[in-house]
Amino acid sequence: SLLTGREEEGPEFGKPDFVLLDQVTMEDFMDNLKLRFEKGRIYTYIGEVVVSVNPYRKLPLYGPEMIAKYQGRELYERPPHLYAVADAAHKAMKRRAKDTCIVISGESGAGKTEASKHIMQYIAAITNPSQRAEVERVKDVLLKSTCVLEAFGNAHTNRNHNSSRFGKYMDINFDFKGDPTGGHIHSYLLEKSRVLKQHSGERNFHSFYQLLRGAKDGQLQDLNLQRDPALYTFTQQGAGLSVNSDEANYQAVIQAMKVIGFSSDEMDCVHRILAAILHLGNIQFVETESGLEVAEERLVDHVARLTATPRDLVMRSLLSRTVASGGRELIEKDHSAPEARYARDACAKAIYERLFGWIVGRINEVMEARGRDPRRDGKDTVIGVLDIYGFEIFPDNSFEQFCINYCNEKLQQLFIQLILKQEQEEYQREGITWQNIEYFNNSAIVELVERPHRGVLAILDEACASVGTVTDRLFLQSLDTHHRHHPHYTSRQLCPTDKTMEFGRDFRIKHYAGDVTSAVEGILGKGVCSGTYSTDLTLRSMWPDGQQDITEVTKRPLTAGTLFKNSMVALVENLAAKEPYYVRCIKPNEEKSPGHLDEERCRHQVAYLGLLENVRVRRAGFASRQPYPRFLLRYKMTCEYTWPNHLLGSDKSAVGALLEQHGLKDDVAFGHNKLFIRSPRTLVTLEQSRARLIPIIVLLLQKAWRGTLARRRCRRLKAIYTIMGCFRRHKVRTHLTELQNRFQAARHPPLYGRDMIWPTPPAVLQPFQDTCQGLFRRWRARQLVKNIPPSDMAQIKAKVAAMGALQGLRQDWGCGRAWSRDYLSSTIDNPTAAAPFAQQLKNLKEKDGFRNVLFSSHVRKVNRFNKSRDRALLLTDKHLYKLEPNKQYRVMRAVPLSQVTGLSVTSGQDQLVVLHAKGQDDLVVCLHRTQPKMDNRIGELVGMLAGHFQGVGQDLEVRVSDCIQLNQRGRRRHVSVESKPDQPTPDFRHSRDGFVLLWPSP
Repeated sequence: SLLTGREEEGPEFGKPDFVLLDQVTMEDFMDNLKLRFEKGRIYTYIGEVVVSVNPYRKLPLYGPEMIAKYQGRELYERPPHLYAVADAAHKAMKRRAKDTCIVISGESGAGKTEASKHIMQYIAAITNPSQRAEVERVKDVLLKSTCVLEAFGNAHTNRNHNSSRFGKYMDINFDFKGDPTGGHIHSYLLEKSRVLKQHSGERNFHSFYQLLRGAKDGQLQDLNLQRDPALYTFTQQGAGLSVNSDEANYQAVIQAMKVIGFSSDEMDCVHRILAAILHLGNIQFVETESGLEVAEERLVDHVARLTATPRDLVMRSLLSRTVASGGRELIEKDHSAPEARYARDACAKAIYERLFGWIVGRINEVMEARGRDPRRDGKDTVIGVLDIYGFEIFPDNSFEQFCINYCNEKLQQLFIQLILKQEQEEYQREGITWQNIEYFNNSAIVELVERPHRGVLAILDEACASVGTVTDRLFLQSLDTHHRHHPHYTSRQLCPTDKTMEFGRDFRIKHYAGDVTSAVEGILGKGVCSGTYSTDLTLRSMWPDGQQDITEVTKRPLTAGTLFKNSMVALVENLAAKEPYYVRCIKPNEEKSPGHLDEERCRHQVAYLGLLENVRVRRAGFASRQPYPRFLLRYKMTCEYTWPNHLLGSDKSAVGALLEQHGLKDDVAFGHNKLFIRSPRTLVTLEQSRARLIPIIVLLLQKAWRGTLARRRCRRLKAIYTIMGCFRRHKVRTHLTELQNRFQAARHPPLYGRDMIWPTPPAVLQPFQDTCQGLFRRWRARQLVKNIPPSDMAQIKAKVAAMGALQGLRQDWGCGRAWSRDYLSSTIDNPTAAAPFAQQLKNLKEKDGFRNVLFSSHVRKVNRFNKSRDRALLLTDKHLYKLEPNKQYRVMRAVPLSQVTGLSVTSGQDQLVVLHAKGQDDLVVCLHRTQPKMDNRIGELVGMLAGHFQGVGQDLEVRVSDCIQLNQRGRRRHVSVESKPDQPTPDFRHSRDGFVLLWPSP
């Protein structure tokens, strides 16, 4: 970054810092200033002070890319720029939590307003990286307020096309992260006399021309206005000046006011007030035999309507005035023509001044920091930006010029105190070797204006307060009497040979920037305030004294001069409490010509701005100074002898050890209480060392803190687990006791605790209780099984197997009856053929060697030819037999049981079963001829077969479906059940894709 800065500022551009000049003379200073100006380098440093020369043209020095180059950089790393000063002020505010201010000074046309806008844009650009909505709102208001205030407070002058005719000081509040949270604008001494008249080649305030040239035709018609500014007394002077941007600026101002938060009614009121002022300026008076009258009364009607004031009240206020006598009695006195014109002008000035003040107040209301609690959010820090009028010398200097020049004297005094005088005094106080530098001290000029009882403003107050007629001439005589011997005051009476002044009219003050001759004509009137009334809420809010009794209003208020002096004293005290940064603006020529630098003109400005003295102080002095404790607090981590705490004799010794380790001891001086650092490069070196170590220290602190948090969490978890363990043990004991009490009688037959209700366990014991319930069910089953005769065990096992296969799939599967299994051997089911079946069974047993009969029954079967026949079904532990009951139960088909893969049944009451065998046609049968009739034996068949397969370790697939799929000779077919009330016995019939069992329904 340092290399980049040097490449951008080579020797062909001159010295970027006047402190680097070989010799500090006016000639060398001017040569360097002119060289840099001609090369397009309009900014030059004097230490941390920026000297800015107005280029009168646009330069590629601004915008997001340039902002990125300066953000977070030190002053010397980049070429001189306003952005560098703005970043330094913001950085100082964040690092040290100290209020800062940027004072922009220079004469009118030197570029102060543009400089303040660039600074505001930079601050807005580098803040709020998280895009918080409230911060964005504040930034928008800060930027847009400039546009609005320029419209109502700036004017085209001979020196400047956009000259600020008021002083502005803006405080920007920042939170601890450095993001703006609010702001406040202070305005100083609006040049309200410009409303009435302007010098040749100048205009009134921009707002009048923007309204006339930018408003729509319908709006102008509502305001009784015409577009030509030459038709109005107050704007005809500047009507011929070509300003092409009035129309666009009008739209920009309207948009800015909307962004800030002005309502439509408020903006309409502002336009009505501007129109009323224009109409007021066109009112003329004529003296008739009946008294003073208004020449065009329609103008009075316009003013009354636009200000929402009764017409007779407007007329009476123009033609007469009301005063309160000593006895609080009201007296109305008619005006003469000159008095009426004076009252009209005073009213126009007062209305515009109050309008401007109200606009500033509304902006402040919107910008005020919202919801900020110092106890919660921390103390806000502030950056102040001062953009105030420059020193002015006109052929005819009014009261406003007198106050403006006084303001510049105060600011120059502050500059002298902070930059020159205080610096020298501090060196002497700290015992630093120092060569005293002579500088111009303007304290005498400031005292000439503001000294109590004898100053110009004090004498003005006394003249305004005197009883009787005090003329301008008497006021001038009083000034001559008090300041006859003052070196900075003179008049024609005191210097009769000076013919540039007139007797009884002019006095001259020798300011630091030059001699200014002011006329006393009308100056007493300038010191008196006036008021007005209106029924319009916005206009009435601009005149809070309009709500008071007239006897209070007419009491003598503070004069404008005293009010301005008080505001200047407060401003200087405010600036002095902050860490200042200066921008000294220079106007290169009077013609506003780009590229031309008038050396004589600039030499004069360099002289009265005290820039040479500033260079001398900087060359002889030190760029920074810090108390030893503060310096150690910030940089002690960069030295092994001072981190974390030093063991040396004093902070001064510790600082010496730190600087010696860095090799920087030759660039500093040690005072009694402070360390003085000569070069900013030394500070940057220390800051870079600190920046490298801060992440390591942060990690160390994070590690320590995380360890603390982890240990604290571990202790807390141990305590929690201990409590949880005790509580769990308590819950377990309580639950086990409850289980023990409830299941005392569980051992007694015949129920063995079947109806016992298990208590609800704690969540942690739920798995335990589930296990206990499983164990209890096994134990209870064991107790019940123990009492079952061995002859019934086969039936029990078969029923268990059937339940596993059919539970929830078939409604009734005969669980509740006794299972006989071999129904063909029973004389109840087979009374006529039990004996032949028994003989056949004996023969098959001898032949195939089976041990047990699993199931036998008469069935109705259907073959692949759709023919139904009565047959018998025999299942043994070896084979599945299909028998012919009409031929002594002859075996028609025998299938080894190992080839049976599954069986399918329906979910209804029917007795349909399909037996599936590997490599053979599926057997479709329906159990029938049962006793009792329609007895449900499907579950028995499934249970006996499934139980046998489980016993031998084979798989048997049991499917439950109301449409059973089967396979006959490789062809897929389906069988379903149809209930028929008139069907006597179960039977099959052919369907489109298989068979249908016709089942008798009850």
